[in-house]
Amino acid sequence: MSEELQDRVCTPCRGGIPPLARAEAEAMLSRVPGWELADEASCLVRRYEFGDFAEALAFVQRLGAVAEEQGHHPDIAFGWGWATVSWQTKKIRGLHENDFIMAARTDALLAGRR
Repeated sequence: MSEELQDRVCTPCRGGIPPLARAEAEAMLSRVPGWELADEASCLVRRYEFGDFAEALAFVQRLGAVAEEQGHHPDIAFGWGWATVSWQTKKIRGLHENDFIMAARTDALLAGRR
């Protein structure tokens, strides 16, 4: 059985490698339901809905802790009852397997698995 994405750890990316091709990113997208490719398949984006500002803020804080632990950081926008998370490997200006790992870890936060 293959290891679930949310159980994997990010590998350091120092740049100098190409980002995933669109076809590769589209193939991996099926492993993170609810996420979308954006900016010509250079990033993953998902919007989450919450009951109020405090719930959105708590989610952002938990996600920030996971991002620090993994050394891979998203772009996050949030407000009253919502948060939008975007993953991209900035050193390669595109997607890497790490982004899909972190998207799965982001979802796991809401499912109580992290």
